[in-house]
Amino acid sequence: QVQLVESGGGLAQAGGSLRLSCAASGRTLRTCTMGWFRQAPGKEREFVAAITWSGVSRSHTAVKGRFTISRDNAKNTVDLQMNSLKPEDTAVYYCAYKGAVRVVPSDDTSDYDYWGQGTQVTVSS
Repeated sequence: QVQLVESGGGLAQAGGSLRLSCAASGRTLRTCTMGWFRQAPGKEREFVAAITWSGVSRSHTAVKGRFTISRDNAKNTVDLQMNSLKPEDTAVYYCAYKGAVRVVPSDDTSDYDYWGQGTQVTVSS
């Protein structure tokens, strides 16, 4: 079992910044892939960004140039730095974990094994 705990959500104004963090514990693998997804009210959960153990990352086109994903393998943490926030970024953000090696991180929710509880991000206009 792997436990994921997110932190750092909250309220920001449009154009502002927030930083999300996710800590993984339990039977984690060093070679895991970790990512962030989000779900707005009435919408399906969607991919935001993900990163492999070797540091290969990818992100949704909607957040490219604004959001940056990073990880600390020694601490089993993954962060999401969100800049230039927009009201449409408002959602519950979920940390995800895949206990397998990936050359390129997946953007498919079904590919991930464990999920955090989610943290609310609200961006006001």
